[in-house]
Amino acid sequence: MGLGGCIILIAAGAILAFATDWHMNGVNLHLVGVIFMVVGLIGAAISSSVHCRRWVVVPPTPVIDEERHHHRDGCGDGYGI
Repeated sequence: MGLGGCIILIAAGAILAFATDWHMNGVNLHLVGVIFMVVGLIGAAISSSVHCRRWVVVPPTPVIDEERHHHRDGCGDGYGI
């Protein structure tokens, strides 16, 4: 679940917990809303930590061209060939 889904889950939980006065038999909507908000917050924290790890830049491994370092005719830069 991405960050957008977590935000929607938090918003839906807040609506269920604080903005509704419905009463259903066997379902406590206030508790369901709080559970949605907690799950949304946990998902947002996990999503943010995974996103931060993706942006860690690993320095590239230098590629050494062996052909370029050999001097064939004594010219160091290769323009005399």
